Amino acid sequence: MSPHPRRDRPRAPAVACVLATTLLLLAVTPATPATAAPPRAPEPTGSWSVAPSPGGGSRPGDQDGRAYIYAEGAPGTVLEDSVAVSNTGTRALTVRLRGADADNTDTGGFSVRDKAVDTGAWITFAERTVRIPARTRAEVPFTVTVPAGATPGDHPGAVVVSAAGRDAGVRVHLRVSGPTLSALTVENVRADGDRISYDLVNRGNTVLSPKLAVRADGVFGALLDRPARALPVELLPGRRVTLREPWDPPTFDSVDVRLTVTAAGGARDTATATARFVPWVPLTGAALLLAAAAAVVARVVRVRRRGPEGVRDTEEPPPRQPALAGSRTGSRTGTRTGTGTGTGDAL
Repeated sequence: MSPHPRRDRPRAPAVACVLATTLLLLAVTPATPATAAPPRAPEPTGSWSVAPSPGGGSRPGDQDGRAYIYAEGAPGTVLEDSVAVSNTGTRALTVRLRGADADNTDTGGFSVRDKAVDTGAWITFAERTVRIPARTRAEVPFTVTVPAGATPGDHPGAVVVSAAGRDAGVRVHLRVSGPTLSALTVENVRADGDRISYDLVNRGNTVLSPKLAVRADGVFGALLDRPARALPVELLPGRRVTLREPWDPPTFDSVDVRLTVTAAGGARDTATATARFVPWVPLTGAALLLAAAAAVVARVVRVRRRGPEGVRDTEEPPPRQPALAGSRTGSRTGTRTGTGTGTGDAL
């Protein structure tokens, strides 16, 4: 009897067919990259800058890399210059330009005013809105028209550029031809704790870089003597700033403070103030202790004078007896009563 044939042999052609189909699908299906490309990051807001254009300006000897724009002219003249706006990003950038008046903050920093009425109002741009392609620098020309009635002296201003959510600027130092005056005052000197406060006022028509010298003398001699040194302030004409000078005050003393300020052009002024330093908390505590001690001493003295409780220092005289009816009081030996002494009713 012959054996039965195996039933799994007919599956071999099916397995081969499945393998062939799989290889065919792999051949026609494109390969998937291992990692997907990252999304494009937004352009950073700091991918642009503004600076004075190289080689511009009206001051003789101006060279590339100017830190600011300097312009000088008589009333009625028109001055020309330009700023360079560089777009270092990978996208086109739209910038807007405007002129502004320079100002000092209350503590002496540099700022610009919201509304231009001086130099900022005299600046005119060839284009106020400029679109700059990626990785490109644009030169934007402008003019400064000095009015016929402009006062001589310094008129600080700025060119302000706005783009990508931030502002940046270039300072404009404009000087109108004519007589100049350098003058300043130091006012409102105050010694408040560990600082000396004071006001500086520019009374002239030029920008000043003041220097300050400080001296403080107490009852027993000098407490502070600082020679003149430059302040980190560029004081604009007509501006007032409040500054503070740190120092180590005495605990108990009467101090005379003297401030001396100087600046180029002969500007100079001196102001003084007197301050008294008293440690009120310790003194108040000591006064309260002395008052309490005095009260205790006074009570002890009163108790000693009164003696033990209920006992008096001196005996009081006995109470006076009332006179009987019909009695007569003698003038020498006291009171006497009885027959034959002149008392009683007459017969």
